[in-house]
Amino acid sequence: MIWVIRRMPDSYYPSKKSDDDVCEKVCGDEEVKCTELSMSRLRCMLQGIDLKTFIFLFVIVPTGIVGIYVHGQKITYFLRPLWQSPPKPFIDVPHYYHENVSMETLCRVHGWGIREYPRRVFDAVLFSNEVDMLTIRWNELYPYITQFVLLESNSTFTGLSKPHFFAINRNQFKFVEPRLTYGTIGGRFRKGENPFVEEAYQRVALDQLLRIAGIEDEDLLIMSDVDEIPSGHTIDLLRWCDETPPVIHLHLRNYLYSFEFHIDHKSWRASVHKYQRGKTRYVHFRQTDLLLADSGWHCSFCFRHISDFVFKMKAYSHTDRVRFSHYLNPQRIQDVICNGTDLYDMLPEEYTFRDIIGRMGAIPHSYSAVHLPAYLLNNADKYRYLLPGNCKREDG
Repeated sequence: MIWVIRRMPDSYYPSKKSDDDVCEKVCGDEEVKCTELSMSRLRCMLQGIDLKTFIFLFVIVPTGIVGIYVHGQKITYFLRPLWQSPPKPFIDVPHYYHENVSMETLCRVHGWGIREYPRRVFDAVLFSNEVDMLTIRWNELYPYITQFVLLESNSTFTGLSKPHFFAINRNQFKFVEPRLTYGTIGGRFRKGENPFVEEAYQRVALDQLLRIAGIEDEDLLIMSDVDEIPSGHTIDLLRWCDETPPVIHLHLRNYLYSFEFHIDHKSWRASVHKYQRGKTRYVHFRQTDLLLADSGWHCSFCFRHISDFVFKMKAYSHTDRVRFSHYLNPQRIQDVICNGTDLYDMLPEEYTFRDIIGRMGAIPHSYSAVHLPAYLLNNADKYRYLLPGNCKREDG
């Protein structure tokens, strides 16, 4: 078979070089060059869009996308009442105290009996880098504690390597040395793992260290972070009184950055347990409905050096809140501290719109230093940064 190729008519070929760029009509216009076709089509599309649609597509939509990216966390927290119900309310246990009232009377007014001798008390903490807070805590509790138990790791909860800060500063704590059980544990350094897994791993290790320290059934065990400081008289009350609850949470005054910024009275995670071998586990979540009122202080992010703020922001379990690198800028952190605003630019963690709106904005300054830990006030010159009117921090 022979294929015959027919010659195309002359009209099929462009007769002029200038015709090479001619394409097609666009939007009813005259023929345009191919090099101008894309822009012409774009103009054609835009001619069919009214001003309101144009503003929506090219102004409102991009602005909304950027806004969600930057403020998405705020939007989620503000809408929290729609997707999360508030937790079951605590049963408040009234707390009575005065230095001139006998322990027998205090126990009786609480509805408890009085013991012939006080229970033994173990204070156990996981330690990161809060040297000053630990010093204030242990001096506040020293007269009432049988054994101080401290565990530290060479890893943060987020898997970052860190020094053994307590070991480095151990000479500052010679006053507790005869009653100290100190342990270390190697970090697991699992990249990408949920920080709460490493935190739980270290709390299990603290259970083991407590047994090494000699804790026994019916001894009191304080479970709280280093910066959650029970008042000495609260622990004294619980060790002397009989028929107290087996587990009770401590209602602490909640402070941020220093004792100048009093947030509220909603800190509740600290707890005291009558130890039961095989049952008691060292954890940091709700374990009972009972809450003993006005039982101490929680001073969160109360550091001397800006570098300590940066370290904690990168190290603790909520590191996901550091959404932008500029959050770690030292000057920004200093400004946040003095203004009483949020390090992570977050809205309050509340469960009603009324509470969220009521707590929005900076924390009001407080100039009361009444009923603070005695050691803090006795050493005010050393810890001036924790007292009202002293927001400036050292660089570190």
